[in-house]
Amino acid sequence: MIFFVKILLAHLIGDFILQPNSWVKAKETSRLKAYQFYLHIIIHTGLVLLVLWDLSYWLLALTIGGIHALIDVLKLYGQKEVNKPQWFVADQALHLLSILALWYIWFQPQIYFFQYFDNISFWTLLSSFLFVTWVVGVVINVLLANWAKALEESEGESLVNAGRYIGILERLMVFIFVLTDHWEAIGFLLAAKSIFRFGDLKESKDRKLTEYILIGTLLSFGIALLTGMLIKWFLSI
Repeated sequence: MIFFVKILLAHLIGDFILQPNSWVKAKETSRLKAYQFYLHIIIHTGLVLLVLWDLSYWLLALTIGGIHALIDVLKLYGQKEVNKPQWFVADQALHLLSILALWYIWFQPQIYFFQYFDNISFWTLLSSFLFVTWVVGVVINVLLANWAKALEESEGESLVNAGRYIGILERLMVFIFVLTDHWEAIGFLLAAKSIFRFGDLKESKDRKLTEYILIGTLLSFGIALLTGMLIKWFLSI
């Protein structure tokens, strides 16, 4: 099981942390002509070898990189501006399924499954922290992309990437509060954010903006809560 978590960690790092928005736009514009596409696949392949820390898995790393490339090509040529959220979900689902399949073929989990339970906590928590901080932020931005376009441009300007880092911090705190059984702190955090947001929403008098903020906040808190409960249950097995 630990091998699956390590490979999944490599995927999360390669697809979300080490892939800037400029690379994504370049791939969407130039597709296979973009050098960022090939660099992205090379990074993915190298990350698998890095987390497994064993050069004997070079064929597995190349296979994962090759399948990742095929899935990305399918997405690049299949997605349109109007269906990006659907393709994003399908793309990540295919990546996850391919990792599961290769892990099952390579490591035969029915033989090695129970051997690594005592050592999996570190890798599980590391992947979870990465998920609730960076990955969920990207997911929410993609899912709400069409609604974001419907918002009118605001007269006031915010700090660069301020929303992203606010989301990262709030999901990280919710995740930690769930793991440490401080549920009351989650309610306090949600109330505090609501108070700060109330003035903006009252002044804007924009129903679309209000709905957008509420959906984004509930998605952010909801995913962090669900992830924390799942990881807590998983570590208690």
